[in-house]
Amino acid sequence: MIQFEDVSVTFQSKEKKIDAVKNVSFSINDGDICGIVGTSGAGKSTLLRTINQLQKPTEGNVLVDGEDISKLDGKELRKARLGIGMIFQQFNLIGSKTISENIAFAMEVAGKSEKEIKKRVPELLKLVGLTDRANSYPSQLSGGQKQRVGIARGVANNPRILLCDEPTSALDPETTNAILVLLKEINQKIGITIVIITHELDVVKKICNKVAVMSKGKLVEYGETFRVFTSPREDFTKKLADQAFNLELPDHMQQKKDEPLLKIIYNGSNAESAVISSAIKRFGITINILHGKIEYITNHPFGMLIIQLIGKEEDIEKTIEYLKENTYKIELLN
Repeated sequence: MIQFEDVSVTFQSKEKKIDAVKNVSFSINDGDICGIVGTSGAGKSTLLRTINQLQKPTEGNVLVDGEDISKLDGKELRKARLGIGMIFQQFNLIGSKTISENIAFAMEVAGKSEKEIKKRVPELLKLVGLTDRANSYPSQLSGGQKQRVGIARGVANNPRILLCDEPTSALDPETTNAILVLLKEINQKIGITIVIITHELDVVKKICNKVAVMSKGKLVEYGETFRVFTSPREDFTKKLADQAFNLELPDHMQQKKDEPLLKIIYNGSNAESAVISSAIKRFGITINILHGKIEYITNHPFGMLIIQLIGKEEDIEKTIEYLKENTYKIELLN
C-alpha cells in the first residue's frame, strides 16, 4: 500500500514560493492501477516522485507498505527504491547499449549477479514481446518498442510498485493502446501496483481501477474510476468528465424551444438496453437521436445520448417519465 499523509511540496525561488502539492492525503491499495490526472501544473508528477523520493515532501509523510519512505536516506533509501520501478515519457534508454544491455543495466545497478541477469533478461524480453530485438539498439526501435524496453527495465528487479510518468504521451493512439494492454497484463500476471501520471483521460478510462484528480496542487477527488467519471462529486471533476465524453451540440440546436432536447445517461447494464426503441413503441412518439456514444470504463459500459422528442405533449411527458425510470439520469438541455 502507498499512503500519502498531508503531503505538501513547496519550491522556493528568489522571486516567489510555489506550492506544487498542498496537503494531499489518500491511499493506493496493493494491486491497484491508479491514475493521477489533472491539468498542466496540477502537481501530478511532483506527487508521483515523492513515492520513490526523487522529490522529498516539504511536509507530511509518504508510506510504502507501512514504512515512511520520506524519512529514509542513504543506504536505506537505495534499498527501498529497489522495490519501486519507474518508466518515463521519453524512454531514457542508453543509445550505446543494446536492448538486452539496457535491461541488464538496471539489474547491474541493483547489484544482481551475472547469473541472475543472464536468466532474467530473456524472461523480460519475452514479457514485453521483444525477444527478436534483443541485440538491436534504441535508434532501431519504434516509440512503442522503446517504451516496451522501458517497461522491461522498470520491472527488472521485481518491484512491488511501478511508477509511470506520462508513459504514452509520446505515442500514437494505436501504440498507446498496445502499451496500456501490456501494463494491464503485467499488473494481472505479477500483481504489481501501478501508478500512472497522465493528462490523457482515455488512458485512465482504459486501465485504471482508481483515479485521483488534482488541480492547483490539491487533491480534488479520489475513488473508483467508474464512479468518479460517471458520478463526479466536484465541479472540476465534472468538467473533466464532460471533456472525456465530449458530447456537445451547436448553440442553435440547444436554443430550440419547440421540442425537448434530453441528455440521457446510461450506467452499467442499462447502457446496452434498447430503451429508446421501447419508448417509441410504447408512446408512439418520434425520437431524433442527435449525438451519443457508449464508453467502457474499466470494462463497465457507460453511455450518453442526446435526443429530440417530437410528438403530443402528453406522450412526451410519459416518455420522459419512462426514461427517468429506465436510465441512470436524464437532463433537459433546452
